[in-house]
Amino acid sequence: MTSAEALRAAAAVGPYFTWEPWSADPDWRPLAALTDGDVLAERVAAARTALIGMFGLPEDDVPERVIASVTFLGLASRLLSPPLGAVALAGRLPVPRPDQLWWRPAPGGPWPIAYAADLAIAAPAAADRAAADGAAAGDFVTGLVDGLVAPVLRAFRDRFVLSPQVLWGNVASALAGAAGLLAGQRPDRAEAAGRLVERILEIPPLAGTGTLVRPDPANARRFLVRHNCCLYYRIPGGGTCGDCVLTPAQDRVRAWQSAAER
Repeated sequence: MTSAEALRAAAAVGPYFTWEPWSADPDWRPLAALTDGDVLAERVAAARTALIGMFGLPEDDVPERVIASVTFLGLASRLLSPPLGAVALAGRLPVPRPDQLWWRPAPGGPWPIAYAADLAIAAPAAADRAAADGAAAGDFVTGLVDGLVAPVLRAFRDRFVLSPQVLWGNVASALAGAAGLLAGQRPDRAEAAGRLVERILEIPPLAGTGTLVRPDPANARRFLVRHNCCLYYRIPGGGTCGDCVLTPAQDRVRAWQSAAER
């Protein structure tokens, strides 16, 4: 199976799991542009303006750092969900180099991401499931978390003076959210996706960012309890996310029950 075939399997889950084949469209920008602080400031400013307009909020009530954190979370989801879907659904892990991915601005929704045709692909082989999960998790962290996400994370950290703990927690949230979406769309692969994310979260730099919980032993779906917060609660009316360390335990349990029933 090729990387393109594995990514097409992932794309069936939804737009956050979709990378499209690269074309010579001049709107595409190289992934490396997202390590430029000025480019990040442009994207965060656009997101902040859109949020202010959408909800009619005073500008001073929407801190730039909060929007930067949430913007990074969305970008991390777009960089990690398609490979996670590919390995969970097709057993193949596409591992692009940074120069093999492109993005382009969009007014809303998931960031469009395009990939080169000749991506390296990992298909960890091991004698037992635990060893295979460990190999896949190691490849995922080395190739995708360290190779793609970490340089962008450092750029957000430096430009917006964001805590690395918050940003790595956002990466954990993106991965757990992707596993949850996979569980909802493909219950038959919920166990595989959940096990893989569990192993990924055991490996630095994600170790200690949160804990995956399986509240119902009869249901393979896991839920993250973060050890920090994405800061969205600082926007009036924003509240806390279901995985946030600040979310009351009873609210979290109700959210888990509601998600499991869908």
